[in-house]
Amino acid sequence: MTSLPGCSSDTTNPGTAVDAKSVVQTYSRIVEATYADALTRAQALKTACQQLVSAPSEATLGAARTAYVNARYPYGQSDVFRFYGGPIDDDNGPEGAMNGWPLDEAYIDYVVGAESSGVVNDLMTIPVITKDAIRAINEQGGETNISCGYHAVEFLLWGQDLYVDSPGRRPYTDYVQGGRTNADRRGQYLLAVVDMLIDDLTYVHDAWASGAEYRTKFEAMNPDDALKLVLTGAGKFTIGELAGERMEVAWNNADQEDEHSCFSDQTHMDVRLGQMGIRNVLTGTYVTLDGRQIAGASFVALVAARNATLAQTLQRSIERADAEVVSIHAPFDQEIIQADGRIRVKNAINALVAEGVALQDAARALGITLEL
Repeated sequence: MTSLPGCSSDTTNPGTAVDAKSVVQTYSRIVEATYADALTRAQALKTACQQLVSAPSEATLGAARTAYVNARYPYGQSDVFRFYGGPIDDDNGPEGAMNGWPLDEAYIDYVVGAESSGVVNDLMTIPVITKDAIRAINEQGGETNISCGYHAVEFLLWGQDLYVDSPGRRPYTDYVQGGRTNADRRGQYLLAVVDMLIDDLTYVHDAWASGAEYRTKFEAMNPDDALKLVLTGAGKFTIGELAGERMEVAWNNADQEDEHSCFSDQTHMDVRLGQMGIRNVLTGTYVTLDGRQIAGASFVALVAARNATLAQTLQRSIERADAEVVSIHAPFDQEIIQADGRIRVKNAINALVAEGVALQDAARALGITLEL
């Protein structure tokens, strides 16, 4: 099984005191680098999807799927930047258009028993497929009417997951002219939603670029207030989103319809990447796609200067969560229905909740109260 990278030590100069401002500055660097990597991988995904649409084959479909999985790697580490009204999810933020789920497949394309369903096959709703037209109908008429984002791309590459022993099996012939009905529109739709991802990733990356208006204002805030935003996002993601919405709901219902990446059977990686993002924020480290390590003043080090015991508890909770999420087997939809798998998933849920509680306790030691 793939393991998570080990926790890197804080690389702040030994003679330099760690303070809230320096922790916030490290966070900004991590956010910018993570979104830069997500944008790079999204651009590679676009290239692979263009090749699929122009020359559909088993090989080009497989390459597009691989590019999708690779694109999720940095983006999955960015979910921890949500939940405090930053560029990703303020009133103008694109999060809902990028990572919305659960997704009603029939809103986009055909499904078993409804061969003509979805916008792809509905020339009346969107006669000409464009980014603006797709964005306009996102969540129109219901929150599962997701028209765009990573999971829309996922569905267009894999199709429905109707199988116990594999992810979805959409054939490459869905993109062959003269094959499946509306193959041309399906290809246009796929390329449009990938372009939308690139647009939205560019938006959030640029907001966090060095010297950008948002980042400048963020780093100029009262450091304790800015740190509270950082920790609020991390805590809410850890307990409410990752442990709760993405794992416990699926565990309670034992239903693959509740898993995050059901079409590609990549939910186990979503969980690991979410935890990697949490660790990145708390330990002040991020390893870029080209192997460059971004490291600086960390929240763990800041807490250690005030209360070594709480810092150790937090560090141990991070390490335990790392271990438990990696223990989850693929595919996730089988883990939540098999006895041993349910134990592994529940252990990971409990470890994530404990990590969130340790984060909350550590913040309190700094005079920061988090409402998670």
